[in-house]
Amino acid sequence: MASIAGRARRRVLTPNMSETHLAVRGFPEKDQASREALEAAGGTFLTGFGYAAEAASVDEAERNLDTVESPLRGFAYEGAGMAYAIRDGLPFGHHHHVADFLAGPAEPHTYMTCVGVGWALAKVPRSRWAATTGGVTDRMLRWLVHDGYGFHQAYFETDKYVRRQFREQDFGWPADGPAWYAARAIDQGIGRALWFVGGSDVTIVANMVDRFDADRRPDLFAGVGLAATYAGGADEGELRSLVERAGDCRPQLAQGSAFAASARVIADLTTPYTGLATRVLCGVTPERADRICQETKPGGDADDGTPAYEVWRQRIAAVLISTARSEP
Repeated sequence: MASIAGRARRRVLTPNMSETHLAVRGFPEKDQASREALEAAGGTFLTGFGYAAEAASVDEAERNLDTVESPLRGFAYEGAGMAYAIRDGLPFGHHHHVADFLAGPAEPHTYMTCVGVGWALAKVPRSRWAATTGGVTDRMLRWLVHDGYGFHQAYFETDKYVRRQFREQDFGWPADGPAWYAARAIDQGIGRALWFVGGSDVTIVANMVDRFDADRRPDLFAGVGLAATYAGGADEGELRSLVERAGDCRPQLAQGSAFAASARVIADLTTPYTGLATRVLCGVTPERADRICQETKPGGDADDGTPAYEVWRQRIAAVLISTARSEP
C-alpha cells in the first residue's frame, strides 16, 4: 500500500489527465475511434507515471502496472520511466530508481522505459540531467532518451517544434556525444509525436512532415512509423496511404514500424493491429520484424563515429527493403 508520502508525491508530480485530451491540446479529431486510441495512450502514460511516482518499491509499481490492460501496458511503463527519472533527478532521496526498474520489472519494457526517461529531461533542470539519466547505461539504447524528449517537446510545445520546426542545437547530453546525432534522435521523437499532433490523420501528418527540411524527413517518418504501429488509430487503407506519402523515406518508415513491433513482441503485448501495421508498413509479421531487429544489432559504433544505434537502424531498414523487393 502506498505511503502518505507516496500519495503526496503522486499528487504533486503527476500532470492532469486532461492534458492528454486532443481538444485540450488543440489536435484534430479524425474520428471517435482514433481519438479514443490516442487519448487512451496518453491517459495510460499518466496512470503509469502515477504508479511509479507513489510506489515505495519497484515491486509495488510492477503490481500496479501489470493491472493495465495489455494493449496499453507499454504506455504505462513509459510513464513510469518518466516518473522514476524525475525522482532520480530530485536533490534528495536515492538516485537509482530507473536502474532498479530496468534491472527488474521493466526489463521487457526497456525501450518504452528509456523513452519515458527522455520526457523527464523536459521537466528537470539541466544541472540534474546526469542524475536523471544515470539509470540508462546501455550506450546504444540511450538515444531513446532523446526520442522521448523530442516527443514531449512536439506534443507540449507544438507551435515551436512542429509549426516553426525548431531544431535543438548543442543539446549537451550525453557528454561523450556524438553531439551531432542528438538532433537526429530528437527528430525521431518529434516524428512519433506528429502521429498524435495530427490526430492519426495520414494526410495531416504527412503534410506536417513535408514542411520540415528534406534532411529531417527520414527521421521524422521513422517516428511516424513507430507511432502508427504502436499506438494505432488507422485502418489498412490509411496505412497504405502512409506508405505512399513516405516516398523515398519508406525505409525509415518501415524501420520505425519494426521497432514498435519488436517492443511489443519482447513485452508480449502484440495485438491484431500490430500484425496489420507491420504487414503494411514493413511487409513482415511482428515476430519477423523483431527477429530482424535482434539479428542486426551491431557490436559498437562504426569506425567513422556513427553511433551503434544509427548503424542498427540503417541495417534494419536495409533488410526490410530487401525483403520487400524479394517477395512477390
